[in-house]
Amino acid sequence: MNEAVTYLKENGEEKALQEFNNRSGSFVRGDLYIFGYNLNGTNIVHPINPALIGQRGLSDVNDVDIVSRELALAKRGGGTMYIVFPNPNHEGKKELKQLYIKTVNDSLYLGSGLYISDVPASFDKDEINELVSFVERALQFAKKNGKQKSLAVFNDLNGNFTRDGRYIFAYDYEGQTLAHPCHPELIGTSRINALDPNGVDYIRQLIDAARIGNVFLYYIYPDSSRLKLSYVVSVDDTWFLGSGIYAKDEEATN
Repeated sequence: MNEAVTYLKENGEEKALQEFNNRSGSFVRGDLYIFGYNLNGTNIVHPINPALIGQRGLSDVNDVDIVSRELALAKRGGGTMYIVFPNPNHEGKKELKQLYIKTVNDSLYLGSGLYISDVPASFDKDEINELVSFVERALQFAKKNGKQKSLAVFNDLNGNFTRDGRYIFAYDYEGQTLAHPCHPELIGTSRINALDPNGVDYIRQLIDAARIGNVFLYYIYPDSSRLKLSYVVSVDDTWFLGSGIYAKDEEATN
């Protein structure tokens, strides 16, 4: 990524984009390649799948909106995030891919990524739908009952929104923990700078997702080596809530 940004600054945007889009060029190295979007979410660089050039938006195999998440990172200058995408080197198997996004100027960002093939990344569609319904029910409860009463229920380990390993978490937009029934010691603490094991700033990305509205994101929760898919919604302009599910254990499904 640093090489690509330097190349663009030294050679100009037109020449750089031409080189990045060249599948036989110097910026396609095995699994590594450069992709890029303008800040309107339109693809301008993709040497592996040139059909994407000129298209707006992109979703992964779980219908998770990739580009809105990338744009949120780009507006913060860049960072790293996950998607789940078919790996052409493993017969199209759905695998975790970690992207690194870097904002180049006020009109475009570039990205690249590597597959993390040893982390299971398969999610059940019905379970995803159940996750959305669970969070939407919590949202309606919060809007009906108000913040104080709702947080008391969400933080109750024996409450109606904590069951079968699933629970509601809630934060304000500064990253302060408002609800986390499985880790009550976190209540009232700021987690704005929390990172997962691979450096993903997942609390900041939860905030980004809540501001976008009704968005999914992946991260590896620090007390687990498993990939988590969370769905978050904004309650109002002061706080948001969400919940998550873990990827299926491949050994259990084989």
